[in-house]
Amino acid sequence: MRQSCIWLASFVCLGMSSSLYANDTQPSDDTITTTEVATESSFATTTKTTRQLRQHLKVLSNELKVDANAAQPEHIKDPFQSFNRKIYSFNDFLDRHALRPIALQYKTKVPQEVQGAYENFHGNLGEPWNATNQVVQGKPMKALKTFGRFTLNTLTTLGLGDPARRLDLQHEGESLGTTLGYYGVPSGPYLMLPFYGPSTLRDGLGTIVDSQAQVQRYAFDDYPGLYWGDLSLAAIDLRSNLIDMESGLQGDRYSAIRDIYLQRKKFIIAEKKGTEDQDVSFVSDATE
Repeated sequence: MRQSCIWLASFVCLGMSSSLYANDTQPSDDTITTTEVATESSFATTTKTTRQLRQHLKVLSNELKVDANAAQPEHIKDPFQSFNRKIYSFNDFLDRHALRPIALQYKTKVPQEVQGAYENFHGNLGEPWNATNQVVQGKPMKALKTFGRFTLNTLTTLGLGDPARRLDLQHEGESLGTTLGYYGVPSGPYLMLPFYGPSTLRDGLGTIVDSQAQVQRYAFDDYPGLYWGDLSLAAIDLRSNLIDMESGLQGDRYSAIRDIYLQRKKFIIAEKKGTEDQDVSFVSDATE
């Protein structure tokens, strides 16, 4: 009898526990409401984020379509000016404390004949890539002359001299950025690149390809010291040619350098097309 009571009590307790557990696990109206609100809030946040992302992508797309030139308002030609000025300050610091003093010594101490011979040598190594760009531009005869110039100068003076000029085979610098501009690819916004200097989105991407197409990258493949030495000397030589132009940079040097660069690129591309405007001002080839 006593054992039966114990079993009966156990079944009663088990039934009560099951009822209480069922009541606890059943979601209340308040819980359902809170879950729905959280879901709606999360969906609204996701929708807002997606909308903002689309707006940013639309703005970026419009900026990439810009064909920057010096005459445009700054917010159009130079939308990344805050970032560009930081890079300019970094480059300017390196220039004032390292590159310019070395370039000044190079300009004043190294004989002009030696400087000219190196400029010819370095420029001659770029002729095959110049000819390649001229072929892409649909100018096979001009490319043939450029390659002939390279062959003649290399065979006669190893590129240290320029006898081809006497045969009216003139040097014409080319780059992938110029070729893309020739076919109407917009420049995109102005960019100030670390170490390299003024550029645009189009020309910056072109510079990456240009660097891979240099003859010296492959000719000096087993001699990395010669390769980096040539690049360093080229930077010093270029900087020495710009020293005499510094006096023309008045006021905001950043803005002056930017506008000179954009004006010159616009003129070069127009000249390649044969549609150069006489009103487009440009700087001498020493700035290239």
